[in-house]
Amino acid sequence: MRCNKIKFSRHAILQMFARNISKDDVVKVIKKGEIIRKYLDDEPYPSKLLLGFVKDKPLHIVLGFDRNDLTCIVITAYYPDLKIWESDFKTRKK
Repeated sequence: MRCNKIKFSRHAILQMFARNISKDDVVKVIKKGEIIRKYLDDEPYPSKLLLGFVKDKPLHIVLGFDRNDLTCIVITAYYPDLKIWESDFKTRKK
């Protein structure tokens, strides 16, 4: 995803710390990850759910996007749980 700037929300920083997810890992997923869901009606910015792999481990990033200045805002980051996600880590279980 193309971002001129990447900002981290307070929530994202707290969750990343609690989950032992590094800023570098999040940036890798933003740059090379796959968009698996779009939330176009999110406020104040539309957001996306990205999936990437870091050290062969799946990582989800929820990212807001300010189109005015191409700023990506990291909302949260987490390792997807197989209790909630299918084995492709793209499909939520019903």
